Amino acid sequence: MIERNIINQRMKEFQIEEYIFANLKNAGHSHTRVQRTPLGEKIIIYTSRPGMIVGRKGQNIKKLTITLKKMFDLENPQIEIAEVPNPNLDAQIIAERIALSLERFGSARFKGIAHKALQDVMGAGALGIEVHISGKVPSQRAKSWRFYQGYLKKCGDIALTGVYKAYATAKLKSGVVGVKVSIMPPTTVLPDDITVSDTPLPQEESVSSAEQKAKTTKKEAKPKTTKRASRPKKKADAEVAAQVPETVMGGEDVKAE
Repeated sequence: MIERNIINQRMKEFQIEEYIFANLKNAGHSHTRVQRTPLGEKIIIYTSRPGMIVGRKGQNIKKLTITLKKMFDLENPQIEIAEVPNPNLDAQIIAERIALSLERFGSARFKGIAHKALQDVMGAGALGIEVHISGKVPSQRAKSWRFYQGYLKKCGDIALTGVYKAYATAKLKSGVVGVKVSIMPPTTVLPDDITVSDTPLPQEESVSSAEQKAKTTKKEAKPKTTKRASRPKKKADAEVAAQVPETVMGGEDVKAE
């Protein structure tokens, strides 16, 4: 039962996000989060144009709360609007912008629209961007066009966690055109990034000074030894023999030579 309740809650959150995404196409909608609080459901809408969602005297928000309450059986929905700090680094906003410009100017200027999006994203400081436009563009035969600039990861863990991906559709006279945008923001940290510092490490200086102090203390601890003048061996033996007294052995007098 607990698992079914969790799945139902997730499904409801996904349906709410889809409904908001379908109704707020021209408002620069990025994404939506649903948080459960003791007072009710808290719905946070991230957008680049908060004024269009609010409307005059908050009329649009009031309508949206009433429709969400009726459609999804919410007890006390509370809608909050959060502005995206840098919309040029948001993949969903860029994809919607490309789709809207294709609907406005047609498929004949799709290359200029894609290159303008690349310049905006790279000018915001992104590491790389890739745009896929697939459909009947510009002729009646379906094709897939790829525009890219900068550096973009395609595999590994960074491709899943550090690259933002988004999809959008543009409805043209020739048919539906799909837009896929992948952006790698400047906040992603690559595992092969190496920073080289010119300043020496303080540990090396401390180690070298400690070694010098140890060497000086060892030199001071050694005792000083005085060297005596070495005498020749023959002269030393003669002097020792002269100092030996006369001894008597076997009743005969023996003198030291």
